[in-house]
Amino acid sequence: MIYILLSICCSVIVSVMLKLAKRYSIDIFQAITWNYSVAIILTAIFLKPQLSNLTDAPVYTYSLLGVLLPALFVIIGASVRFMGIVRTDTAQRISLVIPLIAAFLFFGEAFTPVKFAGIAVGFVAMGLLLFRSHAPVAETKVTFPWLYPLLVFAGFGVIDILFKKLSQTTSITFGTSLFLVYVLAFVLSLAVLIYLVLIKKAKFLWMHILFGWMLGVANFGNILFYLLAHRALAHNPSLVFTTMNIGVITLGTLVGTIVFKEKTTWLNRIGIILAIIAVIIITYA
Repeated sequence: MIYILLSICCSVIVSVMLKLAKRYSIDIFQAITWNYSVAIILTAIFLKPQLSNLTDAPVYTYSLLGVLLPALFVIIGASVRFMGIVRTDTAQRISLVIPLIAAFLFFGEAFTPVKFAGIAVGFVAMGLLLFRSHAPVAETKVTFPWLYPLLVFAGFGVIDILFKKLSQTTSITFGTSLFLVYVLAFVLSLAVLIYLVLIKKAKFLWMHILFGWMLGVANFGNILFYLLAHRALAHNPSLVFTTMNIGVITLGTLVGTIVFKEKTTWLNRIGIILAIIAVIIITYA
């Protein structure tokens, strides 16, 4: 269980760092770019990618993930800034209803009443989370701040589907796929960052780079400890899945409300409870 706890902590630390980025004038996109440089190194050390035979590599899926991962990271940063850690982390965790729908529509899985109930509860929870009757979390007002957690919800669902497709490629290990995806994400992000520097919209600064490296350690730690938890509890994967998702929602809610004084309405709090119920139902299904 220690691996699950460490994975939960790393996941919430990522959100906390994105929350603190504005306070310390950190360029989020630059931090996200350098985050992938550390993720590449740590993946090479701990997951031992095998790059000798890549003839069956799903290049299209790698490319999509290489674009979507950094783009979603930017959206998460905006969601944490404008809507807070509580809503962002909860939206991320209940995004699991999207691959459940995809499994039924595209992968031929049976659709049971229990699965339908889990999906329905998840969507109700998402709707209640988006309800906001007070000013945005950040000082800068935006027209539709609720779009950010909604995009987090949709984005994580799509990325989960793509990673499930990668898991079906038996000739290439997950560590190898993750390494290649991180390389693509870093190369594409760095190309955009260099362009922004050339047109003087950004500037290379050590504070952004160091922040990005710390972000990369926390981001990779989340994945590594999650994988180690599944290995340690190989005969009970549902325990890992449920504990991880509920743990992130719970810890994220505690940190958001106690440390950062984020305000939630009674409808939001019902949404958080329903999100936990949705996770349990889907695990059972």
